[in-house]
Amino acid sequence: MVSVKLFVEGGGARTSQRTACRKGFRIFIEKAELSGRMPGIVACGTRRDAYERFKFHIQNVKDSTAILLVDSEDPIRAKDPWQHLEEREHDSWERPSEASNDQCHFMVQVMESWFLADKNALGEFYGQGFRESALPANPQIEEISKKDVLDGLGQAARETAKRRYDKGSHGFDILATLDPAKIQEASPHAKCFIETLMQSK
Repeated sequence: MVSVKLFVEGGGARTSQRTACRKGFRIFIEKAELSGRMPGIVACGTRRDAYERFKFHIQNVKDSTAILLVDSEDPIRAKDPWQHLEEREHDSWERPSEASNDQCHFMVQVMESWFLADKNALGEFYGQGFRESALPANPQIEEISKKDVLDGLGQAARETAKRRYDKGSHGFDILATLDPAKIQEASPHAKCFIETLMQSK
């Protein structure tokens, strides 16, 4: 039976951070009614490391399907995901000859963009003092810049007990609380990612 490996950006360098990353994505995927199609989740740290580990796997492991999931960092205007990665100045990643378009997916523009589609979950996570009004209001979450997303989260959390948004301490715990249906409704690229997992086994 062919297994599926999901190579995700995130988790940093520490074991505890990578464990949190895997757990956050596992719970999120399970809640998308994909518990029977759960991929093996590989928390890779940086975007570049995710790409390199995906590329190695797809070139060397023949009994496993690989999927890459990284932040797009910018709006996506290219016709396919690999073109976006090749043309983006800070990436210039070549498409592996073995890879298809449905093996490359994005959190647009960053994982935290997904949080904006489920503001109720954010409010419950941060509790008293959370200022939802400080978050970007544009419902087209894929059009909100990375800076505006992160600045908005920081401002919204400033008067809570946590005082700020901290990606390492908060990001994957928040991911685990999100409603995947809301994320797919707000983000076409998230919807494409989930649908790919549904078809993967």
